[in-house]
Amino acid sequence: CSLRGPGVYTWDEVQKHCHRNDQWLVINRKVYNVTQWAKRHPGGLRVISHYAGEDATEAFLAFHPNPKLVQKFLKPLLIGELAVTEPSQDRNKNAAVVEDFQALRTRAEGLGLFQAQPLFFCLHLGHILLLELLAWMSVWLWGTGWRTTLLCSFILAVAQAQAGWLQHDFGHLSVFKLSRWNHIFHKFIIGHLKGASGNWWNHRHFQHHAKPNVFSKDPDVNMLHVFVVGDIQPVEYGIKKIKYMPYHHQHQYFFLGIFSLIHFLYFLRNVGHAFALFPVCARFLESHWFVWVTQMNHLPMNIDHEKQQDWLSMQLSATCNIEQSCFNDWFSGHLNFQIEHHLFPTMPRHNYQVLAPLVRALCEKHSIPYQEKTLWRGVADVVRSLKNSGDLWMDAYLHK
Repeated sequence: CSLRGPGVYTWDEVQKHCHRNDQWLVINRKVYNVTQWAKRHPGGLRVISHYAGEDATEAFLAFHPNPKLVQKFLKPLLIGELAVTEPSQDRNKNAAVVEDFQALRTRAEGLGLFQAQPLFFCLHLGHILLLELLAWMSVWLWGTGWRTTLLCSFILAVAQAQAGWLQHDFGHLSVFKLSRWNHIFHKFIIGHLKGASGNWWNHRHFQHHAKPNVFSKDPDVNMLHVFVVGDIQPVEYGIKKIKYMPYHHQHQYFFLGIFSLIHFLYFLRNVGHAFALFPVCARFLESHWFVWVTQMNHLPMNIDHEKQQDWLSMQLSATCNIEQSCFNDWFSGHLNFQIEHHLFPTMPRHNYQVLAPLVRALCEKHSIPYQEKTLWRGVADVVRSLKNSGDLWMDAYLHK
């Protein structure tokens, strides 16, 4: 240690500081103590904690559209740097992949792919407000009969789903150059059009992007014991004889909400209160829309414990794409380009189609699987994945 001098560390030393009350991380070979700062981190406490004891350079660049601005917050946290004998990447991260991915980021910046088109987002917001107005005008003109109620429920569900994609754009700071304006519009859309909390969304969603499909770090794979997912968790539950639910039937009770709504609609039809089902039906349609779109990109993919992979390898193992079409782009809010979105979350979504061939070429160079499916294949894979996980649980529960 005396030969290295003060403030010079090895990866072994950095990796020891990965606990709740002791957190170091590395960005561009600089070592930072973020123990106290993590509590004030705008993206939430947990997302920064997930990189404690690791190299966070790629995640830092992915989440911050203006890294130079953020550097002023990092300066007081700087405690040293890596020793010159230490590699820039830790653990299982491939240095060649990291270098080529950084080159891809530089090329995307040169092509202007991080520049938003204001007209695109104005038109998108306009068509949401128009749909909302159309739904309420239909009630005002034609009353609250069954046909009007069902029609309005459908229109409002479309508007709410599209508002969900738009708040997602602002939440990722991909529309305005100034983060403050993105935050203002994000809170307006998610708060006033969606009725949800922007801070809650940030806290959960950034964790998902930081460590997708990683148990205990990605909240989207925390199924609260209702489902078991992937190939690892079902076997672990089976060996431990954990049986909160009949998991070998989870691909069937996944549809339970549909049958519950049918019975509820039948009840309302008998008692004659048509408009009482309006918010229920709209939310039901929207929630199914959201679940199918988001889960077809992740649930059939690898779900495992932390492996400390480089950014490109980690994101490609946890995400897949749905083939491009005008309908798929609109229906999914361009999240059919889930791979590109996860690699560059601050990139405006209308540029994913230009970026996709470049990402595919990089994956081919390093033999990293780049998966793309049809929309219907993606839907079927959700159910198939749940069934496969349930079968793995059943086998482990009975025979291991």
